[in-house]
Amino acid sequence: MAAATGLLAACGGSDDRFPDRIQPAIAPDGTKTLRMGNGAEPQSLDPDESSGVPAANIEVNLYEGLVSHAADGKLIPGDAKSWDISANHKTYIFHLRHDAKWSNGAPVSAQQYVYSLRRSVAPATASPYADIHSPIVNATAIVDGKKKPATLGVKALDKHTLQIKLKKPTPFFINTLAHPSSFPVYPPAVKKWGHSFTQPGHAVTNGAYQMESWRVNDKIALKRNPYFWDNKDTKIDRVVFYPITDGNSELARYQAGALDWTSGVPTSKIQTIKQHIPGQYHSVPTLGSFYLDLNVTRPPFKGNRKLRMALSMALNRKVMVNKILRGNEPPAYSWIPTVVRGYKSVQFPWADWPAKKRIARARQLYHEAGYSKDHPLKAELLYVSSSESEKRISIVAAAMWRKVLGAQITTTNQEWKVYLQTARRKIDTQIVFAGWYGDYQDPNTFFSIMKSGSGNNYTGYDSKVYDRAITASEHTPSGPKRTALMHKAEKVLLHDSPIIPLFFVTAHHLIKPYVKGFVHNPLDMYSARFFNIVPVNNSRKSQ
Repeated sequence: MAAATGLLAACGGSDDRFPDRIQPAIAPDGTKTLRMGNGAEPQSLDPDESSGVPAANIEVNLYEGLVSHAADGKLIPGDAKSWDISANHKTYIFHLRHDAKWSNGAPVSAQQYVYSLRRSVAPATASPYADIHSPIVNATAIVDGKKKPATLGVKALDKHTLQIKLKKPTPFFINTLAHPSSFPVYPPAVKKWGHSFTQPGHAVTNGAYQMESWRVNDKIALKRNPYFWDNKDTKIDRVVFYPITDGNSELARYQAGALDWTSGVPTSKIQTIKQHIPGQYHSVPTLGSFYLDLNVTRPPFKGNRKLRMALSMALNRKVMVNKILRGNEPPAYSWIPTVVRGYKSVQFPWADWPAKKRIARARQLYHEAGYSKDHPLKAELLYVSSSESEKRISIVAAAMWRKVLGAQITTTNQEWKVYLQTARRKIDTQIVFAGWYGDYQDPNTFFSIMKSGSGNNYTGYDSKVYDRAITASEHTPSGPKRTALMHKAEKVLLHDSPIIPLFFVTAHHLIKPYVKGFVHNPLDMYSARFFNIVPVNNSRKSQ
């Protein structure tokens, strides 16, 4: 009731202020602009150096890979109109479209893909996603500095034919080619402009859109790429991304008609929104998970599995999702989200225990780990400053730990880009509120980030048993044997507990009724080329 009252007060006490009467941004010349909230300012728009959802949301509009994702997340041909796979599943031959072009009109070539993939694994690039290319011959050795980028198993057979050779058969390999780190970059622009090749006036892209303007912490505007191979079927002319970090501010701009699509919805407002504008509210189960990273490279969590497990068992995840988030997020007792196709996760053995038994065991482990009310654990939990839900869950987690264990956990926050740098360094962190959205429909997109050496492993976790199981699963055909390897790895990970799974992600968006073509996508990443803007007949006039 209090949440509903707050929203109504902010809206002037009446649903007359809800934005169903606002008309879209269509210029007199017919130019259609899609205005999207994007959560935060991207750290970079270099596909090989960026990470995080805000960057990827923009990059999938600027670039096209060999393969791509449809609006519903299914894999479709991209720059490659077709491909052949050898009988031993170790050689892929991609046939590029002859009409694939860059935004300056230059043709996209196989050699440019060779250049880009080599760049992605080169140690000098330091790509956080370099390990996504590990199935390719010599990729791992190149990342480790043991071989030169020129030895990567990629070759241009001619201008429009690309060959990629794998070390071993990899069932999910084709999916990785739709990830931004597999996108091509335009070699002349990179060589001429260096790190600034992504800036307006410098950027040359091969996707449906090209860079128009970039005002840091204000907006990034894209315009149609007239040379894009599927330009004739692209309906929206411009896409503007707004890095609105505060959910309530984003909602206010949506209500005022300044946004067509929100990156999220404040959890405290969901029920009232569902009541007043249900047709504009979209709830999408995703390949996403939120969890806590425990830094196992330094005290207090280094070498103290019992302490890590005690913290995990002390949390009441059902209270978090049902009382705090209230957005249909499933509580997480495993590492792999439930929406991953073809895989049933291993859960903590105590997942179904009664609360009394679980809490008793958490206290026992806490004491065995060397802590008590007289000698409480003191640690810091870091979260992203702009996230309302992260703040609320962090505060609740600290309160649960204090109540159940007597632990004294303080919370602190940082702006998104600073947070990323801090989490990656693993120098000052103890507990980090983290999230991961799967890059493709396969469990490996989660398993791979916990391998030792992964650029996205913020815990410092290093288990040879885990690494061996996942490495073996990466090269095992889909079936019982591969599932058994992944189950083994998940059991090891849950036993060691360098992470505390909290809940799986349900994405929440508000989308104006005149935005057509939206369908649920478990990747929760959308290219505007698949949408259209069609004015809605409405008796109420736009303000």
